[in-house]
Amino acid sequence: MAEFPSTVTTATSAPQPDGGQSGGNSLRGLASSISLSLDISFIRSIPGILMMVEIVSGLLQWTLIASVSFAAFTVYGWVMFVAVTLWLVTSILFCLILFGVQLKLTFVPWPLTVMLYNAVAVFLCLTAFLCNAAFVHQYSWNYLLNYLQGYFGAAAFFGAVSTVAYGASAYFSYLDWKGNGGSAASGTGPS
Repeated sequence: MAEFPSTVTTATSAPQPDGGQSGGNSLRGLASSISLSLDISFIRSIPGILMMVEIVSGLLQWTLIASVSFAAFTVYGWVMFVAVTLWLVTSILFCLILFGVQLKLTFVPWPLTVMLYNAVAVFLCLTAFLCNAAFVHQYSWNYLLNYLQGYFGAAAFFGAVSTVAYGASAYFSYLDWKGNGGSAASGTGPS
C-alpha cells in the first residue's frame, strides 16, 4: 500500500479578464453567473400578477399624492414614505424573481424572506391607507382643497388596492413557505 505524501503541491491558473490584476471585484463573478433569462411562468402565476398589481397601484398612489402640494398635510408624508418605499422594494424583488437571481443566491431563505416582507408590507400599507382615507374629507371647506380631494381620494383607493394585494401576497407566500416544510433552510441543502 502506498503511503500518503506529506506535502502536496497544487497550482491552478485562470486567465484574468482585467489583465492579470487581482482587483477584488466580487460582483463581477456574481454577475457572470447570473443568466438574464426571463421566468415567464412567474409573470403568469398568481404571486407574479399580485406583485404587478402592487407595483402599478403603488406607483399610482404615490404619483397622485406627489402631483399636488401635500406639504400642508403632514399625514401625507407618512403615506408618501410608505408608498414609495414599498413600490421600490417590490419592484426590486419582482426583478430579482423575474430574472431568477434568487436561484443563485441560495444563502437567502427566499420563501421566508418574501413572506415576512409581505406581512410587514400589509401592516405599513394598511396604516398608510387608513391615514390617507381619514384625511380625504377633513379639509373640504376650501375650493382648492375640494379639488385636491379627488387626488387624495384616488390615492386612498389605490392604497386600498395595494393593501389587499399585499394581503393576498402574504397569504400565498405563507402557503409557499409552508409548502417548503416551513423551514428557513428548506431547499438550500442537498436532496
